[in-house]
Amino acid sequence: MPKLIAPTVVLHAAFLEAREEWGEGAWLHGHGVRPTDDVVSAAGFERWVASLHDQEDVSIPPIDGWVHCTYRWIVEDERFLGAIALRHTLNDWLLQTGGHIGYGLRPTARGRGLASWALGHTLETARSLGLDRVLLTCHPGNTASARTIEAHGGVLEDIRNTGPDRVKRYWINLRP
Repeated sequence: MPKLIAPTVVLHAAFLEAREEWGEGAWLHGHGVRPTDDVVSAAGFERWVASLHDQEDVSIPPIDGWVHCTYRWIVEDERFLGAIALRHTLNDWLLQTGGHIGYGLRPTARGRGLASWALGHTLETARSLGLDRVLLTCHPGNTASARTIEAHGGVLEDIRNTGPDRVKRYWINLRP
């Protein structure tokens, strides 16, 4: 049975195994990994996990250009399957490109409904934070993500160019 858990150093090896599955240089949507983060060494991974927890703590100012964010890992039987991030507010980049919620599953975990399951739980968290609606985005060719968003009430606002990428932008209303 899958669980959503707060990031933990206990899953370092499992995280690295999943990262290998994505492949070198893959962007890990919803994971909060920046290019300068050292997630390979034990000490670097510990610092990174601590930074994910700090981003959720509203008493700590966010990193310049970032917003407060709640990260949860999708785990089953101590196997890291993916992550989902709930950004508490939107800055300009998130409004145009990234959205409130981002998620990513390792390739072998896809097709099981895990993204939809995790999104449902994360929408409840967004409600508890007082958000009235959330923005989710995906690439136009990512039909699985679009279906997941639409299944949770996502209404397509537009498809727009955001620099080198194009994104589909969906809003989900959280209040009746």
